[in-house]
Amino acid sequence: MTSTPANPDFKHEAEDKTSPSISNASLPVDEDATTASPSTPPSSTVLTRFFALYSRLTYTPPHVRWDPSSPPKFSIWLNVLFGFAGAFTVANLYYNHPILNILARDFGVNYEDVSIIPTLAQAGYAVGLLLLLVCRAYTPEESGSVWDEMLIFAHSIGLALTSSLSVFSGLTFIVGFMTVTPQLMLPLVGDLAPPHRRAAALSIVVSGLMLGILIARLLSGIMTQYTTWRAVYWLSVALQYSIWFLLYLFMPDYPSTNPGGLNYLKMLWSILVMLTKHPVLVQACAISFFTSLTFTNFWTVLTFLLSGEPYNYTPVVIGLFALIGILSMLVAPFYARYVIDRFVPLLSVILGMVWCGIGIALGTYTGTFTVAGPVIQAFMGDFGLQTAQIANRSAIYAVEPKGRNRVNTAFMLAVFCGQLTGTSVGSHLYARGGWIASGSFSMGSIGVALLLCLVRGPWEDGWVGWSGGWSVLKKDRRSGDGKAMVEERNPLRRLDTNERAAAAKEAAGDVEKGGIVDAKDDQAAVNAEPIEAGLELRAAENTTAEVTGEDEKIGSRGVKAVT
Repeated sequence: MTSTPANPDFKHEAEDKTSPSISNASLPVDEDATTASPSTPPSSTVLTRFFALYSRLTYTPPHVRWDPSSPPKFSIWLNVLFGFAGAFTVANLYYNHPILNILARDFGVNYEDVSIIPTLAQAGYAVGLLLLLVCRAYTPEESGSVWDEMLIFAHSIGLALTSSLSVFSGLTFIVGFMTVTPQLMLPLVGDLAPPHRRAAALSIVVSGLMLGILIARLLSGIMTQYTTWRAVYWLSVALQYSIWFLLYLFMPDYPSTNPGGLNYLKMLWSILVMLTKHPVLVQACAISFFTSLTFTNFWTVLTFLLSGEPYNYTPVVIGLFALIGILSMLVAPFYARYVIDRFVPLLSVILGMVWCGIGIALGTYTGTFTVAGPVIQAFMGDFGLQTAQIANRSAIYAVEPKGRNRVNTAFMLAVFCGQLTGTSVGSHLYARGGWIASGSFSMGSIGVALLLCLVRGPWEDGWVGWSGGWSVLKKDRRSGDGKAMVEERNPLRRLDTNERAAAAKEAAGDVEKGGIVDAKDDQAAVNAEPIEAGLELRAAENTTAEVTGEDEKIGSRGVKAVT
């Protein structure tokens, strides 16, 4: 008895040999069977499935795909989406601030051990700024932002579940490392917004960042007091998933803006080169360093002031101070529209420093006996800082239109260093000399920032001086920095209504001018035709008359001779 082959492929092969009338070409091909056949290596099957999964995960909806012939419109709703995404992404860095004592109790450690959590969050954010922002020049903007949100979403689940301080600290560093989506969106908004509306567009995103910093403290304090601190991170999971979904559906798939294919080391070196080429960038970075330290100094030591004598406020009441800062953020976009967009950026920076200085002075020297001082400082300090940052960004984004990610990296590193300085020095001074000592440090920082504003004028091209005049009105409102030269339009940006109207008017003027010239030439040719014809006719008549006269003379002579 012949045994049946155990291999099904051998069985099919035997059947094919016994049926020669049926050609192999006519047989239906089973793709799954072909893929799973022994002739196909298992690694190829795994790779095929991996790339199939990757193609599904990186699928871009048709309505947001990039079309260079018709760039997507940068609408107010897309601007608000960027602001919303920035707010609740940067909030991940600050959820832990008002609940450090609760985390220390639940993890069974002291305050010194748990204080490493915010430090690691800021350290991860700094590394992310230095690495991810520059690397994002190699990838499409949409995919970078969407995948950042997905990674934050995944790691936030771990923060909500873990019971280990070491794991919590490590995940906090990773979340901070990935929390660079807002800093990806700011240069993108600089690319997409028309130059004369850039400050207003940037103010919406910057307001979102400031809102996220403050609302994180507010939500974290309230939710922890009435539920548990883990609920804060479950809320973060839901928010990150919502942001990922919204960006996936509505953020256009903008292409990479990497100029000339620079590699990573060259891009890092180019940041240093930028700082040697553009005085306005160095000035903006230095000013932002000193102003940003006043922000973190105030909000760090404010908790110490309000929780002690003479106030003894609860964490919920302290968290409500964030609402004061939110009020200033609601005003900032209108201020940017009617002030920053109309005047040179340096004027708005100086005004921002003045607002900060007044608020810090009132808060510092009255805050120990009346809560009105810190309230005024919270509003005026945040408002001044925000407007100064918007104006500085509006100025620096014009220096390297094709390298705004690198410009933003340099700027944000200066801001970050200022924030670290404000937190560490402010806390140390508060422990040594109290509220007035830390506030006086902020006053001195604002004074240095004002001096840096006065070292270089708005029209100065060099490092020091006020050449070009003292005028504060923009020479050309279509440019971000107010100078007469209009920057080249970024290919990512669609022309707005005013730009399209101006282009159409210019084109119509050229056509009309050309038409008038052509009409004059045609009319001159038409008028010349009868003149030339008349001259030719007159010349012909004269020639005929001369010939006729000669003939008559010859004829008369002949008659006389005959006679």
